Amino acid sequence: MKDPTPSAQAVDRLLDLMARLRAPDGCPWDREQTPASLKPQLLEECYEVLEAVDSGSPEHLTEELGDLLLHLVFQAQIAQEAGQFTFADVASGIADKLVRRHPHVFGNEKVADAAGTIALWHELKKAEKPERASVLDGVPRALPALMRAEALQKKARQVGFDWPDAHGALAKVREELTEVTAEIESGLAHDVKLTVNEKTSEELGDLLFAIVNLTRHLKLDAEELLNKASDKFSHRFRAVEERVKAQGKDMKNCSLEELDAIWNEIKAKR
Repeated sequence: MKDPTPSAQAVDRLLDLMARLRAPDGCPWDREQTPASLKPQLLEECYEVLEAVDSGSPEHLTEELGDLLLHLVFQAQIAQEAGQFTFADVASGIADKLVRRHPHVFGNEKVADAAGTIALWHELKKAEKPERASVLDGVPRALPALMRAEALQKKARQVGFDWPDAHGALAKVREELTEVTAEIESGLAHDVKLTVNEKTSEELGDLLFAIVNLTRHLKLDAEELLNKASDKFSHRFRAVEERVKAQGKDMKNCSLEELDAIWNEIKAKR
């Protein structure tokens, strides 16, 4: 019999440690957790992995992937205790799926390129899940809003419900912006403070959805673009704070005109 590989030994050790933590004489906190109670931390760990990827640090990514793996093991251990499934079931299940979804690698199927691979994957996935009545089924509502919008649009594209190129998507953005503008101007005509009504909210949502569609056609990621814009805003805002503080002032006591002037100075330099 072959000796277990270092990877297998490491995984076995982790599984044993998790079982020990959940044992009757283990950690009180770990024993109290449920699949639902762990959801916020699981989501947080996913985002921390993404941040580690962006950092470019192998050490950071190694650590964060370990934290994420812990949560997978944690969920599997709880399920095993309930007699539902084991970590081995999870690993075997995804391994079997990889083999099924790659007949061009493990079988005799032929594909010409990456696009053909993706098309084949979707065909096989559809055949495996006949219970899905709509092409949109399978997109989790719990996804971040921008990611969910993009996922729904990609699903619709599979059956031809999509603009052929970015021109149509851009025209849709202009159309939605016109509708939002009309709603807001109509509201301002009746209410100086503009009490936002349901229709205005709906039109703003349509505009956001259309912008995601445009970014997708331009082969950009809406979530990443918005994060970069937020980073840029944060960087400039902090610089405004520093400038105001250096002048011995408090931002709360500055006029919008003063702050905007400093903002524009900083913007011009960066």
